[in-house]
Amino acid sequence: MTPPYPPGFGAKRPQPELHTFTLRGHMDLGLSGRVALVTGASKGIGRGIAAELVSEGARVAISSRSRERIEAAAREIGAAPFVHDSADLDAVPEFLSAVESELGQVDVYVANTGGPPYGPPLDFTREQWEAAYRELVLAPMAIIERVVSGMRERGFGRILSVASSAVREPIQPLILSNSHRAALLGALKTLAREVASDGVTVNSVLPGRIATDRMIDSAGSRENAERAAAELVPAGRLGTVEEMAAVAAFLCSERASYVTGTTVLVDGGVTQSV
Repeated sequence: MTPPYPPGFGAKRPQPELHTFTLRGHMDLGLSGRVALVTGASKGIGRGIAAELVSEGARVAISSRSRERIEAAAREIGAAPFVHDSADLDAVPEFLSAVESELGQVDVYVANTGGPPYGPPLDFTREQWEAAYRELVLAPMAIIERVVSGMRERGFGRILSVASSAVREPIQPLILSNSHRAALLGALKTLAREVASDGVTVNSVLPGRIATDRMIDSAGSRENAERAAAELVPAGRLGTVEEMAAVAAFLCSERASYVTGTTVLVDGGVTQSV
């Protein structure tokens, strides 16, 4: 019996005309007017995420311990600068009060922190272990504890941690980062279940080889970093800060309201674990 194929089935069809367009013109992320706080945002991934949120219409506060760098970044991307040392946990209440006084209550918090020292795994002192724990775990939790109640009351909140692909597959010289970033993931997974019914999502992005100053410095040069990426990354290249920021902005959006308690790799396919 001949299947009831429609007339012309299987005939060669003309190829559709290709159009280029920007995603922003076709998808409203619902961030216009939202207040976002991005820490560690004077450069690199933090700055890139802040710039993307600004472009989506959010009112963005950015912070760094360097006044000169954070004020320069704020001018360039259209954000509000604040000086804050993430290691100073006692300064968190005053810091957040300043942000809320200028911009309003925080709807979106992006926890971006610098990487701790790296080297042979047994070469770190107790003080270095404690400092890394303070910066990578205690510092973001100190901010989350103060902003999450308001998010729950208003029925909307986005908490996003910028971690590392190393939490899935530990990288040998990064024992401090491997250990403490994984600890924060456990805390955020626990928190996500607690606040999900209140419209608050809690997620993490895991960057791989992204073309930041830190990545290039650790490789010795941009050429070295690009050469290594070409050999090791299935995508064959370094990722860009803009690619990283696009994923982060989506996770901070209204459209990502059913995504919580998870991690998203942005690594060009280098991570092999399921």
